[in-house]
Amino acid sequence: MSVKLIYVTAPSLEDAERIAEAVVTEKLAACANFFDGVQSIFEWEGKLCREQEAVLLLKTTNDRVAELTGRIQELHAYNCPCIVALPVDGGNPDFLSWVESAIKPKA
Repeated sequence: MSVKLIYVTAPSLEDAERIAEAVVTEKLAACANFFDGVQSIFEWEGKLCREQEAVLLLKTTNDRVAELTGRIQELHAYNCPCIVALPVDGGNPDFLSWVESAIKPKA
């Protein structure tokens, strides 16, 4: 298995925490970090938007990315949430092993 970092934006810190608590409890993610007060600018439906959002970083394994993405979409307030999986090419081997052991095995 390989570890992935999942980058998610949410409309508020409370929403990010709610999503994180669900996916960590369900063992789809090993852990989560939050960043509040992130400023975002994007075009949506032909309009330039500026929003204050929260960022959620989740650690999971490659074989759980699809299920985790689907679960985040179910829990998310946005119609088209930013959910991006990034490869982890290295790091603390003990931490990476812990992430793998904390994730529910794929059924």
